[in-house]
Formats: sequence, structure tokens, C-alpha cells
Amino acid sequence: MDDVAAALARHQALVRGLCRPEAWPQTFDGAAEVIETHLSSVVLAGAWALKVKKPLALDFVDFSTLERRRHFCDEELRLNRRTAAAWYVDVLPVTGSVDAPRLGGAGAPIEWALRMRRFDQALLLDRLAADGRLDAPKVDAFAQAVAAFHAALPASPACHGDPATALHYARGNLHALAQAAIAPDAVAALHRWTEQRFAAVAPLLARRRAQGRVREGHGDLHLGNVAWLDGAPVPFDALEFEPLLRHLDTASDAAFAFMDLLDHGLPALAWRWLSGYLEAGGDHDALPAWRWFAVYRALVRAKVAAIRAAQPGVAAAEADAARAAAQRRVDRAARLARLAATSPAVPTLVLTTGLSGSGKSTVAQTLVEALGAVRVRSDVERKRLHGLAPTARGDPASLYTAAATRRTYARLADVARAAIAGEIDVVVDAAFLRRAERDAMRALARALGARCVVVDCRAPRAVLEQRLEARSRAGTDASDATVDVLALQWRVPEPIAGDEAADAHVLDTDAPPDVVRERVQALAHRLAGR
Repeated sequence: MDDVAAALARHQALVRGLCRPEAWPQTFDGAAEVIETHLSSVVLAGAWALKVKKPLALDFVDFSTLERRRHFCDEELRLNRRTAAAWYVDVLPVTGSVDAPRLGGAGAPIEWALRMRRFDQALLLDRLAADGRLDAPKVDAFAQAVAAFHAALPASPACHGDPATALHYARGNLHALAQAAIAPDAVAALHRWTEQRFAAVAPLLARRRAQGRVREGHGDLHLGNVAWLDGAPVPFDALEFEPLLRHLDTASDAAFAFMDLLDHGLPALAWRWLSGYLEAGGDHDALPAWRWFAVYRALVRAKVAAIRAAQPGVAAAEADAARAAAQRRVDRAARLARLAATSPAVPTLVLTTGLSGSGKSTVAQTLVEALGAVRVRSDVERKRLHGLAPTARGDPASLYTAAATRRTYARLADVARAAIAGEIDVVVDAAFLRRAERDAMRALARALGARCVVVDCRAPRAVLEQRLEARSRAGTDASDATVDVLALQWRVPEPIAGDEAADAHVLDTDAPPDVVRERVQALAHRLAGR
């Protein structure tokens, strides 16, 4: 312990030296600032940010030697140039002495540092969230960016992604929290839940590994590691220190962002993010394991906070705040695991029904945020099955055959099944104009022990036609429906009747958007109240 304290004291002295302008090859305006994390110190000086790793050896990271710190600086540069190439510049030696360091100078290196371009810290997504400036368009862009990043990655080598590795690290988080005496009863309950739930999802994780879903992802994708720069989300600070922690199931990578939105008190945006991520990438197969991954991520953050609280030299106020953050994230994990539930969870399967232009997709998106659910759209999945992007315009002769429609509805059922297996409410956004289509989904819900409700979206024909004409002109929606399609649909619908009516809700969408949103939120409140 004395050696660790001495090494950290030397590190802090070096960081103070790097705050002086004479340590830099170029001058900078103003005073330097320092940001401390549990693993690194970041010097902000003028237009630059300089990251210096702390000489630590923990159960999940080893920065204890100069050689290892250089290696991981190089790795950090490589990994982050995938998503933030303009901001990650180079790795430089620090020469001279601890008291008089020189960045990039001649002589033997006494340390290594990663140099980055500095940006306004107010643009970090966690800062935007805290200030109430993280809105739906930014969250949508973030979800799409992560889905595109994951889609572009190759599958990891076969040595990575063993489900047992995920369980090993989950156990490590729980052990560290137990040692730190953070919420002992809750941590013990989470340990039992983690083991039980893992046993249920391990076959799925093994199958996903065989399918190539294990990839070299970001590894630390919380809101503090994403900035809104030049009108787009830029993930940075990817996890460099342990390959096993970043060669992981892509759903585990994505679950960090979802969990952190919840942790920032933004549940509507969290579920919107998850739904958007799945819609963009099509990885609904991960839903049965989603809660396990989200609990794991909450406990990662709890462990990080507990480590920071116990580090030498941390002020008492900061240590107290870190312990409180650890406690809050353990509580978050318990809620995600539904440990406080007094009865088994009964997921809800919501079906939208209505003619084209009746507002089904808007209603479905609002239900996603209000209920805490995921949405699956027939328009998007139909095109995915044909290898098309959502807004692509394919050949109607192949897209809309009876066989193609059967495949589409089978895909919707598969997604609903996966969500219900993960104890997640699901909104199926499709026309469901025929009774047989609705009956098939209701039967699925009964077989899976879920509740099925129907939301019947209605508006006058003239309004539907106006909406379809406007949507066609914009060309930005996945739907291919036109006024001519509406004319055909007008003769098709089989009204909700008989035993369907008990679980059906008629929603008038012929109103201003704010009014429709209030109506949907009121419906969601009734549904949530059971």
C-alpha cells in the first residue's frame, strides 16, 4: 500500500508539472485544468487534452509499469480513432523529471501521454442530460451511430466472448462492492439474481457468439464518453486496458448507454434509445439477455464509484459523493432486475391497428417512452427481410406479396417473443387490419404468459390522405403507403369485435400532436396501472 501511495504521489506531482506552460512544446492560453478519474489524470491546456495513466494494478487493469502504460496509450489511440479520429492525435513521451517534465522532449521517457484535441466539456452527453438539453433527436442520432458502429465491426477472434467470461466479470463487480460494504443486502440479492438469470441466458449468449455478435466494441459507452460535436454524437474514451472487456457481445456494449440514460433520470429517452438502436441494427435477438447486461453495466458503474471513493488522496466530500453514486447504481441494478417485485412480471404486448396515415407509428413511439417498451415496425422489418434500408423504395411486386407479408408478420412475432422472454413490454407497429393477424399475436401472448392489448388508431379519411401526401413528399419515412394504397385498404379492415373488444382501446389521432401525445400517455398510465 505504501508503494501504491508513493507511486500515486509521484503521478500527481508529474501532473502538476504538466500543467505548467514550459512543459509543453507549444504555448497555451489560460491556466491548465485537471480532470481526475479512477484510472487517469487528464490535463486540459489551451486547445489540447493530455491523458496520463495512473500507475495502478487492480483486479481488472494493470498500469503498474512504464512499458504497460505506453502500450495502453497506443491501444487507446488505435481504438478511439475508429469513432473520433479528428480528436485523437498521438502518443508522446514525457521526459525530464517529475518536477520539471517536458512533453515530447529529448531523453529517456519517464512517462507516456495520449494527446487529444480539446472540446467543450459542456457538450458531453452527461452534461447535456444534467442541463436538460439532451433531447429526442440527439438520442435518436446516438442510437443510430452506435448501431452503425457495431454493424461495421468484424467478429472477434474465437478466443473472445465466452459467456463464462461475462459471468466472471459480473461476479468481480459484485465481489468488489461486497468488499466495499456498499448496500450489502442488495448486493447479495443481485448476486443470486445474476447467477440465476445467467443460467437462463447462457445458451443464447453462446449462440450469439457463434453468430459473430461478439466484436471489439467500445467497452465503456456511458454518456460521459460521448460528446455532441459538429452536430453529431462522437463516442470517445473506449476501454483500452483489457481486451476481454471490449471484445464482447454488442448488446452488452449497447446496454451501457441504455442503463446510463436511466441513471440520469431519463427513462423515456432510455427506452427510446434502446428501441431506436434495435430498429437501426435489427438485433432484437438480444432482448432476452438485455436486463442481465443492463444490470451488469449498472454494477460496473457502481464498482468504479466505489474504487474512486477508496483511492488515496481523495477528499472526504468527493469520497462521500462517490459512495453515494455507488449506492444509487446498486439501487438502479436492483430495479432493472426487478428484485422488489412482489409478483412475477407480466409483460405487455401492444398491437397497433389502423389504416395507413392513422398515426400508428407516432402512437407506438409515444407508448415506447411512456410504458418503458421497445417498438418493432412492420415497415422496417419488411424491408430488412429484403435487404433494404428503411427508407429505400423497393419493388412493390416483391415487397408486398402475400408470402412477403406472412414473413413480415412472422418476424414481428419473433421479436415479440424475444422481448417477452426478456420481461420487456413490446409495441408491435403494424396495420393488423385482419382479425386473423390480431388473433395470432393474441395467441402468442397467451402462450407466453403476457397480456395483449390493441390500440385502434383512427382519423377521418381526408386527414389520412393529407398525411400520406405530406409523408410521400418528405420521403423520410419507412412506410411506402400512398393515397392509392389507402383506397385499397379502405375495403379490407375487419373491425374489432366480440372477445377482442375487452382489451382494445380506440385512439382518435385527429388532433394536434401535443393533444395526441397526452392521450397516448393517459392510455399508457392506464395500461401500466393494470
